[in-house]
Amino acid sequence: MESGMLLSGRQRALIRESWQRVSGSPVQHGLVLFTRLFDLDPDLLPLFQYNCKQFASPQECLSAPEFLDHIRKVMLVIDAAVSHLENLSCLEGYLCNLGKKHQAVGVKVESFSTVGESLLFMLEKCLGTAFSPDVQEAWSKLYGAVVKAMRRGWETLPEGD
Repeated sequence: MESGMLLSGRQRALIRESWQRVSGSPVQHGLVLFTRLFDLDPDLLPLFQYNCKQFASPQECLSAPEFLDHIRKVMLVIDAAVSHLENLSCLEGYLCNLGKKHQAVGVKVESFSTVGESLLFMLEKCLGTAFSPDVQEAWSKLYGAVVKAMRRGWETLPEGD
């Protein structure tokens, strides 16, 4: 997870500038991300259960206090990645462990591509015309590095099924 080779100085600057515009309202922007995620893959909804409660709809899930806490945590992970753009490798162990946790609750590795699409959608909606192809490419590279580290969590546990 060598970020120096992954992202150019310009790409790191684009990520920081765009994140600064988004990070001030993490729950609001996280709701955009997860609304899009459930639109793209409604089958992910059952993965979100709190106190054994199954949500009847994405709207019910998106308004649950426990899910809003999950949104805050997701946005904090993104914030950590942005804060450590110069040295993403320091997050390697944390992200690998996060991958293990996601596997344990039934998340499939393939779902991360849908999450990536949802992240880019959120950034585009929140940034408007500032969401240039260069910004999109920079975020795609960063997200790819984060997911690569999280996937290592799957490799340390036996696959289910």
